[in-house]
Amino acid sequence: MSLTALWTSFLKSIASFNGDLSSLTAPPFILSPTSLVEYSQYWGEHPDLLLEPVLMNKNKSSAALLALSERRMIAVTRWFISTLRSQYCSRNESMGTEKKPLNPFLGEVFVGKWPDSSADGALGETTLISEQVSHHPPVTAYAIENKKNNVLLQGYNGVKATISTTMISVKQYGHAVLQFKDLNETYLITLPPLHIEGLITASPFVELEGTSYIQSSLGYLAVIDYSGRGYFSGKKNTFKARIYPDKLASGTKEKAIATISGQWSGKSYIEKGATTPSSSSSELFYDAAKKSPELLVVKPIEEQNELESRKAWQKVADAVRKGDYDSIHEEKTQLENTQRAMRKSEQETGDLWTVRWFDEKDLLGASPGDDPLVSLASLANLSIENVPLGSRSGSKHEKGQALHWRFNEGKWNDEKEILI
Repeated sequence: MSLTALWTSFLKSIASFNGDLSSLTAPPFILSPTSLVEYSQYWGEHPDLLLEPVLMNKNKSSAALLALSERRMIAVTRWFISTLRSQYCSRNESMGTEKKPLNPFLGEVFVGKWPDSSADGALGETTLISEQVSHHPPVTAYAIENKKNNVLLQGYNGVKATISTTMISVKQYGHAVLQFKDLNETYLITLPPLHIEGLITASPFVELEGTSYIQSSLGYLAVIDYSGRGYFSGKKNTFKARIYPDKLASGTKEKAIATISGQWSGKSYIEKGATTPSSSSSELFYDAAKKSPELLVVKPIEEQNELESRKAWQKVADAVRKGDYDSIHEEKTQLENTQRAMRKSEQETGDLWTVRWFDEKDLLGASPGDDPLVSLASLANLSIENVPLGSRSGSKHEKGQALHWRFNEGKWNDEKEILI
C-alpha cells in the first residue's frame, strides 16, 4: 500500500475521534525514531546564543549593566527564535515530512552535554537532563545548566492534540524559566499553539500560530505573533515580535523598543521602535539556515542505563529507520507492555514510581518570592495555573490548579546510576 493510501486509511479511522490524540496508538508509518523526551535538547543547541546575555556583560560596571539591559532582552529573544527550527522543522528536513515522536514512558530519561566550543573557554560546558515525569498526561521536564556562567534554564512541556478534517491542532502546556544568576535576571518563556497541516496530501508539516511571550524580571516584555503562508509576508513559518519596556506599554505598538519580523525557520530582521523591518534595508536579526546547531554529546548506547531514551528505544528506532513496520509494531508493543506491567505491579504493591530529578510544586496562592513563575506571570498578566501556554490571568481555561515541575539540583547531585 502506498504512503498516501496509508495516510488516507489512518485519517478515516480517526475521523470521528474527539479526544486527546496522545491516547491513540500511532501507526508505524508516521513514527519518528526519536522519543519526545529528547526534544528538550533543542533549547540548548546554540550555547553561544543562550549565554550571550551573560558574556556581553562580563566585567561591566553596574551602570553599564543597566544600559545593556535592552540588548540582553533582544539577545534572549534571538536565542528563543533560534530554538524553533529544530523543534518544529527537524523531522521535515531529515525525513521529508513531519513525524510523530515516540511517546516516552514514565521515568524515561535523556542526558548529555555540549562541550565548550569557544576558542577562549568563555562558554564552558553546558549540560542537559530531561525526564518524563508523567505519562498520562505526557509531560517532559528538563534542566539545561552552565555552571561556568551560572546559568540555568528549566521547564516542562506537555501537549494536548485534537484533529479536524484537515489538520491536527496542538495546545502546549508548561513553560520555561531562564535564570542568569550572576546578573540577578530571570525570564519566563511560553510557547505558542501549533497545528499540523498537509494531512490530506500525506506530507504533514508544523505551523506555529497565536502568540507567545518572554517576560523579563526587569519588566521588558516580548510579544511574538506567529502566522503561516498568506499573512504578514505570505511565507511559511512567519513571525513578528515586538519588545516593550513593560506590559502596560504593550497595549500600544508605537511604544515598542524594537520590532523583529521574518521567518523563524529562515531569516528575520530587526528595526528600532515600532517600524516593521524590511529584508532589503533592515539589520539582520537571525538566519536560522546559516547557524548550524551544536549537537548534544550523548554516551554510547552500550554505556547507557536501561531508562535512557536511546537505549530503551534502540530496536524501535532501528526499525523505523529501516521502514520495517512489522518490527516497529513488535518491538514497540513489547516495550509498552513491559511498562504497563510495571505500573500494574506498582499499583498492587503501593510502591509507586518516584520522579528522579524533579519535584512537583503547588503554586496556587503562592507569593511572588516563592517561585519565579509567580512574579513574572504577574508582570505579564499571565495565568500561573495549568492552562495552555500564554493564557491570560483569569482565563476561561483556569480550574484552580497550579502544579508545576521544578528541577531539584540536590537530587541530580546525588545521582549515582545515570551520569552524563
